[in-house]
Amino acid sequence: MMDTLTLPDDCQTMLEVRAGVDQTDRELVDLLARRFGYMRAAARIKQDRATVRDEARKAAVIAAAADRAANAGMPREAIADLWERLVEASIAYELIEWDRLRR
Repeated sequence: MMDTLTLPDDCQTMLEVRAGVDQTDRELVDLLARRFGYMRAAARIKQDRATVRDEARKAAVIAAAADRAANAGMPREAIADLWERLVEASIAYELIEWDRLRR
């Protein structure tokens, strides 16, 4: 394991690239854990189960991610597709949590 992360433009070896990808994946999982924590909070706060799914909010979140990705030089459609899956997984998780909290 490397002591410091080599930034992508500074990588000289595949070992550095793979270490960077692995570290980034760990950080992404940590960020997803925080995001899903917000879904738990939403499930706790929302009083009406029907408000869990908000199509306008979903579209805005996906569009914002796609725009940010495009501005960063990433493929807009690929990121939009990822966010579609992420938001749908988040909604499904929030519904499960909403039900669990009200058993």
